[in-house]
Amino acid sequence: MAAGPPGSLVPLLLLLLLGPALGPALGQGLGQTRFVCTSVPLDGDVCAASALGTGSAEELKGTVLQLRETVLQQKETIMNQKETIRELTAKLGRCESQSVLEPGEAKGRKGFAKNTMGDLSRPPAAETLSQLGQTLQSLKTRLENLEQFSRMNSSSQTNNLKDILQNKIDDLEKQVLSRVNSLEEGKLSPRNESEERGKIESTLTSLHQRISDLEKGQKDNRPPDRFQLTFPLRTNYMYAKVKKSLPEMYAFSICMWIKSNASPGMGTPFSYAVPGQANELVLIEWGNNPMEILINDKVAKLPFVINDGKWHHICVTWTTRDGVWEAYQDGTQTGNGENLAPYHPIKPQGVLVLGQEQDTLGGGFDATQAFVGELAHFNVWDRKLSPGEVYGLATCSSKALAGNVIAWAESNIDIYGGATKWTFEACRQLN
Repeated sequence: MAAGPPGSLVPLLLLLLLGPALGPALGQGLGQTRFVCTSVPLDGDVCAASALGTGSAEELKGTVLQLRETVLQQKETIMNQKETIRELTAKLGRCESQSVLEPGEAKGRKGFAKNTMGDLSRPPAAETLSQLGQTLQSLKTRLENLEQFSRMNSSSQTNNLKDILQNKIDDLEKQVLSRVNSLEEGKLSPRNESEERGKIESTLTSLHQRISDLEKGQKDNRPPDRFQLTFPLRTNYMYAKVKKSLPEMYAFSICMWIKSNASPGMGTPFSYAVPGQANELVLIEWGNNPMEILINDKVAKLPFVINDGKWHHICVTWTTRDGVWEAYQDGTQTGNGENLAPYHPIKPQGVLVLGQEQDTLGGGFDATQAFVGELAHFNVWDRKLSPGEVYGLATCSSKALAGNVIAWAESNIDIYGGATKWTFEACRQLN
């Protein structure tokens, strides 16, 4: 350390008090001693300064306290600055990692990108393309159904429309394929991607409307129960509502035709909610769980194996006495049990929805629980059907009865959000 200029003060530490512990070293005759720090000029008399030490003790104490407070403040400032530097470094690292992210890595991510700079998050391209692909497949299936109808009722106008629609679908598939290639090569900027998606969705909407118009033309040529509902996408807005509510029931049989290969889980074919109880009566297959039926929030697992993309006929019967239930698949009993909401009657004045699970009366839909697939001949009885009656329904017997509580008819169903009605073919294939 360099010496200060002439006249500066140097601290001098005088040993005036050390206490009993230093008695043997300094001799017992010194008595009590103490330390005093005194500032002395370089050319001053040390001995003379020692006599003044006692008078300046309070000043020195105040100086020490002041220095200690300054040191603590500086320490706190340094800690704050370190924390700020750490946050800025982390943000910079995230920005750099995003700027060098490869297109393939971005496409492989699941869910939404983390929003670190305040921009709006967007769904990944792979998810969007998957939805477009499902929509295209749905439209193609509907077009095939129209082709079948046109073969039975051939006309030049129908054939011309069919050809036009087929060409549009082919063009759309090319656009989607081109978009996939552009995304893989990283050519599409966010703005171009948005414009491209808008064009494709606009064409899809137009195509959907044209096919719907053609399907409406089939209504006059088919029986009122020969239709099916199609739910092509897992959404929280696509559903059908049965116009009639259920009465109070002490037993029931619910049967339907169903077709799905959605994974994981086909979702909720139907749900019935009443005031104060959203899960009064629900059929659901959610995630990797087996299909379940809920009555007043009580659950029974059903031994159905139907998630294979083929038409299956299923029935569930139940009675409030002892909560006895039975499950039928394709006309054969596959399971049974008891103690499912025993002595709890199904309450009336509720809302019956097809394709969505209700968290509130008539709403509160969750897209992850939505049904994806096709559904037909949803019938409800206020009694247990016999095994013979269930078999007749599953084999499309002409003697099969319609539900005495809810009968499957187009006039009894309202559809929302893009769910579609078209001619039911499963019974025709069996007969």
